[in-house]
Amino acid sequence: MNIEHHFCLDESPQFHMMELGHVDSTNQFARHYRPVRPVRISLVTAEYQSAGKGAGTNSWESAEGENLLFSLIVRPTMVQASHLFVLSEAMALSVCKALDNFGTGFSIKWPNDVYHHDSKIAGMLIENDIVGHHIDRSILGVGININQTTFLSDAPNPISLAQILGEPIERIFIMEAVMEQFSSLYTMVEQGREKELHRQYLERLYRKDALHRYRDDSGTFEAQIVDVEPNGHLLLQDQEGRTRRYAFKEVSFII
Repeated sequence: MNIEHHFCLDESPQFHMMELGHVDSTNQFARHYRPVRPVRISLVTAEYQSAGKGAGTNSWESAEGENLLFSLIVRPTMVQASHLFVLSEAMALSVCKALDNFGTGFSIKWPNDVYHHDSKIAGMLIENDIVGHHIDRSILGVGININQTTFLSDAPNPISLAQILGEPIERIFIMEAVMEQFSSLYTMVEQGREKELHRQYLERLYRKDALHRYRDDSGTFEAQIVDVEPNGHLLLQDQEGRTRRYAFKEVSFII
């Protein structure tokens, strides 16, 4: 297991970290936070969220002090609003690559959940402020199951890193690894290397190879992932060779 990382969580002109105890949600806190000086990346962590949210109307279950709950605040003004999904790709890849340090079998389930085989270990809620044709600010909210071993919600397939490894692990190791990856991948965003980042994202997609079962408003069908568009729409090709395009929540994976 490689737990040697180089990202420093100390204050710098590039980075600011806020550690909270109880909060409604780190995204909610980040939404109202205004830094006193410009910072490339701000990190907000919490021990417990009373109203943690997942994507859509989902909630996020997390036992106090056992997992990673955090939001990143960035100002990606170089990103066009029509290409906003690149930030989701960068965040999902950061978590997926960070977890590679501690095991194998991690992938990204479209749009940005992180899976260990067929079980969910991390989820995200990403909120963007758009001004004109560009993104002014992005809040990247993340929950990663680290040491929780009992899940009480009706979520169908949660798993934690402790369950995978068979032992608890210091959360700071994972936080450092995520920030190491995100700092590198966000540099790619800043440099306009969206195609390179997108290629990496596609390589890590859950069920990206062969036909798999899906469900939409018309029923179940089999299809293969073809691509994900810059706006985040999923492109599938079904058994008849037809291309199907879906926004988030318009199609579900049958696991």
